[in-house]
Amino acid sequence: MREIKQAGGGRETAKELARAAGRALVPERPRSQVEIEQSLDQLSRWMDGLFRIPGTGWRFGLDAIVGLIPGIGDTVSTLTGFYILAAGVRYRVSKVTLLRMGLNIGVDYVFGAIPVIGDIFDAAWKSNTKNVELLRRRATVSAADAHSGRTSDWLFVGLVMLALLALLVGSITILWFILRFIYGQLSTSF
Repeated sequence: MREIKQAGGGRETAKELARAAGRALVPERPRSQVEIEQSLDQLSRWMDGLFRIPGTGWRFGLDAIVGLIPGIGDTVSTLTGFYILAAGVRYRVSKVTLLRMGLNIGVDYVFGAIPVIGDIFDAAWKSNTKNVELLRRRATVSAADAHSGRTSDWLFVGLVMLALLALLVGSITILWFILRFIYGQLSTSF
């Protein structure tokens, strides 16, 4: 707590000065975790930590396995991340937290799309687990009250999802041009 030097030479904290002046400071909000739906915990566990490598602490989930299917696997994983992102609106997390969750999904998609290396990255990054933890720490309502969100939050998440879908379409378009180029080179060689 910041100390304020008084004219009398003593030092008192801002809280003590406010109390002496008869004003109450806004109490600091404790960083408590909100209990979220069991289905969100289970989804993040399935996607990021379903299997354990014996003798190590490493866990990986369906995200890394499904990611082995080029294009389709990372898209399915991203759509799963959208479900958790939408839950962020229902739990009324801040727009900054929604943006962080969207960035976690985007990083997972971009790096996960790289063959082989991306699958190892998926096993380590665990965007769904990160997003569920963000949701648990930043939620402002309990699971019982998380039925709907504010319209502005839904619009914001819609924009984040559109940006991520544009990333998806862009990467598919680039992949199509690369495959077309390779096919053109191979067809002229034979």
